[in-house]
Amino acid sequence: MTVLLAAVRPPAPEWAITALQVTLLVLAGAGAAMVALMRRPVRQVILLSMYGVVLALLFLSFQAPDVALSELTVGAVLLPLLLLLALAKVKGGQD
Repeated sequence: MTVLLAAVRPPAPEWAITALQVTLLVLAGAGAAMVALMRRPVRQVILLSMYGVVLALLFLSFQAPDVALSELTVGAVLLPLLLLLALAKVKGGQD
């Protein structure tokens, strides 16, 4: 019986993983500040969606794929969609 072995890639160096995690942490902090300081609601929701993607990447870099998938689904897609629908409903009622 022949066993096919998949090519095993060596793990990334520890310094590269640490640099990636620190970079994503800085981006997450800057993203949170940008979302909080944005004045226009639609742009704030778009920034919130991008912030959700950064958080998902951060969770993935810390080897939590289940949390990353949940954050990507809720934080980057569902919550911004609901907020945009609510903003459209409120703006539609003001005219």
